[in-house]
Amino acid sequence: MLNSIVKWSIAQRWLVVIASILISVWGFFVLTQMPLDVFPSFAPPQVEIMTEAPGLAPEEVESLVTRPIESVINGTPGLEALRSSSAVGLSAVRATFSWDTEIYRARQLVTERLQQARSQLPQGVEDPEVLPVSSPLGWTVKYAFISETTPLMEVWRIVNWQVKNRLLAVPGVSNIVIFGGDERQYQVLVDPAKLRAFNVSLDDVTKAAQAANANAPGGFLITPDQETLVRGVGRIESIEQLKKSVIKASNGTPVLLEQVADVQIGSALKRGDGSSAGKKAVILTVNKQPTADTPSVTKAAEAAMEELKASLPKDVKVTETFRQEDFIEASIKNVEEALRDGTIIVCVILILFLMNWRTIIITLSAIPVSLVVGNDDPQLDGTRYQHDDFGRISCGDWFGSG
Repeated sequence: MLNSIVKWSIAQRWLVVIASILISVWGFFVLTQMPLDVFPSFAPPQVEIMTEAPGLAPEEVESLVTRPIESVINGTPGLEALRSSSAVGLSAVRATFSWDTEIYRARQLVTERLQQARSQLPQGVEDPEVLPVSSPLGWTVKYAFISETTPLMEVWRIVNWQVKNRLLAVPGVSNIVIFGGDERQYQVLVDPAKLRAFNVSLDDVTKAAQAANANAPGGFLITPDQETLVRGVGRIESIEQLKKSVIKASNGTPVLLEQVADVQIGSALKRGDGSSAGKKAVILTVNKQPTADTPSVTKAAEAAMEELKASLPKDVKVTETFRQEDFIEASIKNVEEALRDGTIIVCVILILFLMNWRTIIITLSAIPVSLVVGNDDPQLDGTRYQHDDFGRISCGDWFGSG
């Protein structure tokens, strides 16, 4: 059998040469189009559900939030494992599906079942949210925003409203996570003594603050030649307007918010912070989609960031603290060096021991052809990417995220 194959190959040598060239061209084309990532896919698709429960202790979150969500998700087609964790004011549930489950179908099934859980959750608990589809090792790029004079509250506002929205528009980006800084809030700090003096309850103050920032529809004013929209504009545009909001009228005299409370702009309660180079900073993390090519997403995000730098305050310094593509480039470089050194060693050995140029050419041409044919794997050509714990294909060496 083997002798027949060898004889046929020798007799049809030009056909073999042409086939080898076509296979090589096709293989190198696939290599150039192949998405790259740090780790291969070795975990099944997963769907993560996060639920905020402000003010609840871990025990209450577990019994009142996590368990109802787990109950409705149990029995989902393709579900293999269900894990959860409950913290102060936060519930996290991770549903793991079988390998043959398509990730978007799994997300659809989970979303449909979560509709049933909403009616079982206590009042004040936010609706469960399915996290965006992202590569589990999705830290593609990280940026640190450090300011010398601009308050971190203003830096956080710029990053959250301008930078985040622009980076979300980059193809391949699935989510933007922001750490550190101070979230801007309109705060109404009530004085109990003043409440008693004006005979005002805390519930009255809460309702007045809510009603002070709302528009109301008023229908239409129809005349013979036109139709005019009528609406009540009540949204506040400054802290002074909020201070002048009326709580109630006492003996014909309005009681204002500023008379019973200290109305100010302050920072929200923080459950963590961010720093860079020993200084407080706003940290922005760019997460990519599972099927996205890491180098392409990285370059597009960096180009968008360069455009944004011109609109930032002059004292705000943007530093790139993490770049996942560096690990991939190092891996590719290691593979290239290994192939180069291996080719040189093979050439030297063949020249010294065989002294035949035809044998040398045949051997050297067989090396790239065998590599190209050996890489004909569905996980390498982008057809079987899954949402797993660590990412997708490896470029030769494995690196941690540091």
